[in-house]
Amino acid sequence: MNTKHTSLLILKSLKFSLKHYYRVLFLLIIFFLPGCNVKRFIPPGEKLYEGAELTIESDEKVKDLKVITAELESVIRPEPNSKILGARLGLLVHYKAQREKPGFINTFLNKKIGEEPVYLSDVDGEKTVEILENRFENRGFFNSRSQYVIKEKKYTAKAMYTATVEKPYRLETYQLESDSLPVHEEIEAIMPKTLLKKESRFDLALLKLERERIDQHLKSKGYYNFNADFLIFEADTNQYATKRFDTYLRLKKDVPEKALVPYQLKNIRIYPNYSIQTDSVIQDTMVLKTVQYIQKDTFFKPKRLSPYILLAENKLYNPRESKLTSNRLSSIGTYKFVNIRYQQQDTVRSPEDTAQLRVDIQLSPLKKRALRAELKAVTKSNNFAGPGLALTYSNRNLFRGGETLNISGEFGYEAQLSSNQRRGLSSTQLGLKADLIFPRLLFPIRINDQFEYAIPTTKISTGVEFLNRTQLYSLSSFNGSFGYGWRANRFVYHEFNPISVSLVNLSNTTDDFEEILDNNPFLRSSFEQQFIAGLTYSFTYSELGESNDKTPWFFQANLDVAGNTLGLLSTSTNEENGNKTFLNLEFAQYARLDADVRFRYRFTPEKTIIARLFGGWGIPYGNSVTLPFSRQYFSGGPYSVRAFQIRSLGPGTYTPSQDPDSEDQIQSFFDRSGDIRLEANLEYRFPLYGFFKGAFFIDAGNVWLKNENEALPGAQFSNTFLSELGVGAGTGMRIDVQNFVIRFDLAFPIRDPALPKGERLDIQLADPVFNFAIGYPF
Repeated sequence: MNTKHTSLLILKSLKFSLKHYYRVLFLLIIFFLPGCNVKRFIPPGEKLYEGAELTIESDEKVKDLKVITAELESVIRPEPNSKILGARLGLLVHYKAQREKPGFINTFLNKKIGEEPVYLSDVDGEKTVEILENRFENRGFFNSRSQYVIKEKKYTAKAMYTATVEKPYRLETYQLESDSLPVHEEIEAIMPKTLLKKESRFDLALLKLERERIDQHLKSKGYYNFNADFLIFEADTNQYATKRFDTYLRLKKDVPEKALVPYQLKNIRIYPNYSIQTDSVIQDTMVLKTVQYIQKDTFFKPKRLSPYILLAENKLYNPRESKLTSNRLSSIGTYKFVNIRYQQQDTVRSPEDTAQLRVDIQLSPLKKRALRAELKAVTKSNNFAGPGLALTYSNRNLFRGGETLNISGEFGYEAQLSSNQRRGLSSTQLGLKADLIFPRLLFPIRINDQFEYAIPTTKISTGVEFLNRTQLYSLSSFNGSFGYGWRANRFVYHEFNPISVSLVNLSNTTDDFEEILDNNPFLRSSFEQQFIAGLTYSFTYSELGESNDKTPWFFQANLDVAGNTLGLLSTSTNEENGNKTFLNLEFAQYARLDADVRFRYRFTPEKTIIARLFGGWGIPYGNSVTLPFSRQYFSGGPYSVRAFQIRSLGPGTYTPSQDPDSEDQIQSFFDRSGDIRLEANLEYRFPLYGFFKGAFFIDAGNVWLKNENEALPGAQFSNTFLSELGVGAGTGMRIDVQNFVIRFDLAFPIRDPALPKGERLDIQLADPVFNFAIGYPF
């Protein structure tokens, strides 16, 4: 489904009911919360447990105190009953479900959100004190003391834990108990990079990290069967009167011999068309660079598959190269599963030997051809709605080198449903697009070997589109591009299109539309720039896929430059306006740069605050006095400032006519875009129940023109831009099923830049804007 569409076609009655859903929910909470008092249900002799507080006392400053406190608080049990807006709803429905006749609703709610009560009698303070003291010892605070007291009220109680920590033990020396085995030489080589530094506090977690570091190094040197558990640390405090200690690292006595020898790769076999059914079938074998390619027919050409394989004969086993090889093969787009299997080939005779591993790489392909159809029903915030149909044909491994051909056809029809407009506009859209993707770099010089993490892809795209807006105009366009995309590492992705061409033909313009263009020379200029040729570059840095990172960042920058090369090649000009032409076509000249920064703070996996800042600036020059219409920015809508309809914000403080019969109402759809865009968003997301998620948000933004336009007073960017930001806030509900998100957002304007100065702060609670969309806004 196209996430750029604002919404799906839904009944007006459903839209109305969802629009008022949050008001009803708010009223229910107001009336329901007073009945959430659970004190009357607490059995005699029991007190409801409200949780615990932990206080750490120390004579000296404790490093990483917040981290240690968080770790200790996480082991305190039991967890108290949860609260929502100060009310224990889960506990309340549990109590009500225990009555003799609980009723259907209470029984149902108890199954979904009910919680067993947690009483003071469930608290084992002595056991918790033992656990706390154990955790302190793991952190180097030996002989620390903990105690607890119970703070009781009439119906509730809380546990108060106090820990008094002693001065920690600190490291004096760290050394390896050496031996003559080759594995000791490898360990000795990386000892200078140890995590255990002099004066560091005794820390069990740090010792585990040190073991894992050594284990990873040994595995990278071929020690296939080595395990971090084979390493043991011994601490000696007998040499010092103060709280210091020496640490010795050695191998355990019962380490198996096979773990003490490195392994070389031998007999590498690749199955480019693997399946369980063909596993026992005799197939042809081709050898390329000592690697065997086993396939009945040539499903995938070995010379095309070879650059993805980092494993080679006689190389030592390296888990990093194995993982990179798997990632590179998966990135081709031809294979559903990539399985790399290692099998030991011989018995270890002595620790001085080098053992051997046989490697089998089993590649299970996706279906070669696929056809996908999408039937869409779309409504937009500009009151257009209608059906759409998209068909996509895919051919994977087209030339037996992992190439993918995608051919997409699209049909869409939209009509203006609003009855308060004088004109009932409609549009018909037809499009055909083809993408040919090569999983390698098509470049005059062979440079694939320079990319270790992933081999770049080359993409050739071409497409045609026809758009007919009744009573306005017809637009025919051709788009083509040639470029590269590559992942530098798991966080960074680049996309570079040195060739990007767009040719647009405006035709069948009506008198009404010509009048709109005559009244706004800037708008006419943006439509007359029919030929756009230049380059684009996109840089993306994303940590959002790191599930263990509480504060992931996302950054994306896009550069779009057009007309420079054509300006150098141009030898003719348009006699009417003096603009340069190429092949008798007037071309656009501009540079556009925008950046999108997002930051998330995860309180829990499902409770998150997201902050976003977007800035875009377009500079027209040469032939252009404004950006082409297709390259301009707009603000408002479900993926922007949600308290304003799509394309209804800005530019600047410009205010179109409010007369529904005015031509300006039609014109404003084209006028309300600009060369500059600034937006900021802040959203808090939280779980409701199951697939249902909630959100509170506040948005701000606007667009402006770089140059003054007399037809759009107040649209030019100036140093007063902060006072011209549109601001809105609201709440949302989302249905998130395995990352397929249906989103409902209800927002109301707080600040409207179209209002006169001094009156822009206008909180319009009675006139909210409803947004229905697919996917999260950012």
